[in-house]
Amino acid sequence: MVDKKYCMSSYLMYRYVFHPSKSFLEGKPCNLVNLSFERKPVKTAKELLNAIEESVDAACRSGKTALALSGGMDSAILARFMPKGSKAYTFRCIVPDRKVVDESEQAHQWAEICHLHHEIIDITWEDIVRVCDKLMLHKGAPIHSIEAQIYLAALKAKSEEYENFIFGENADIIYGGMNGLLQKDWYYSEFVERYTYVMPYKVLREPYMILEPYLAFEKDGHIDGHDFVNFYFRQEALGTYRNACETAGIQFVGPYSETYLNEPIDYQRIRSGDTKYLIREAFHMLYPDTEIPAKIPMPRPVNEWFANWEGPKREEFIPHCTDYLTGDQKWMVWALERFLNLIDGRTENGKNSN
Repeated sequence: MVDKKYCMSSYLMYRYVFHPSKSFLEGKPCNLVNLSFERKPVKTAKELLNAIEESVDAACRSGKTALALSGGMDSAILARFMPKGSKAYTFRCIVPDRKVVDESEQAHQWAEICHLHHEIIDITWEDIVRVCDKLMLHKGAPIHSIEAQIYLAALKAKSEEYENFIFGENADIIYGGMNGLLQKDWYYSEFVERYTYVMPYKVLREPYMILEPYLAFEKDGHIDGHDFVNFYFRQEALGTYRNACETAGIQFVGPYSETYLNEPIDYQRIRSGDTKYLIREAFHMLYPDTEIPAKIPMPRPVNEWFANWEGPKREEFIPHCTDYLTGDQKWMVWALERFLNLIDGRTENGKNSN
């Protein structure tokens, strides 16, 4: 069912259209990941390492598999199981005359330790804009700010004849790395405010408050953060990576996403600072004399990219609605407006391209 207004609000709230029967376009459902695939149960760090090694080995049997290597411990663990001489790619965003977050130096250290052939892929704003329309049309919806980066790296791997691309995605979601969402016992209304990316009523003239995902996990006026992200955030994240890889024509492989924590998460450890405790233990097994690197989300200089953006011009949006938003939130409004222009045949300034 085409319901553009509903889909707009769903994307702003959850960064994807979660309802399988709703779409922006006639005959083009939004690309939604099916979460019913089989996963391996994990209770200990050793079981986690065994599961990851099994997944990496299976993906590498063809000899045509590359690794997306960040500077974090999730990637470092994956790197240990890659065959020597394997290709590892690191994304690096470039902003002229501005120093932004760069993981490539730390990633290169993992590559050297594990004897991998390391290559850095520099990405500019112009690169992002050049490919985002193709990704949105394939998805049937606006995209995440990291999606174009993943796609550009996947295209590079595909051009070098790799068939599989391994990522560390889902490690934070499954094993307690989302510490901001796990830091307390949340009241329902608190969690809605904390998790929602952009409240639709703040930017849209005709907003929907779509609360079904939150209500599905509400118990006695509370929401368990880990339970919630293990469904809705996991679905959104996998959709981001799979759409980018599918559009590039390469197979996404997520060893962490093929596992699940087979016991209640230990909130006490997480809230005392021991986030992703099983992954920390696994890291120390593989790198016993190495300090755990600082956690850095996939670098994307959205604050710099949108510093001078004046905001959306289409009639669906409230004027000046982005003036107070963060860079990540501005990306979402920008992507939504661009996608609406794309499916309506308008130019970037909102005029009909015909």
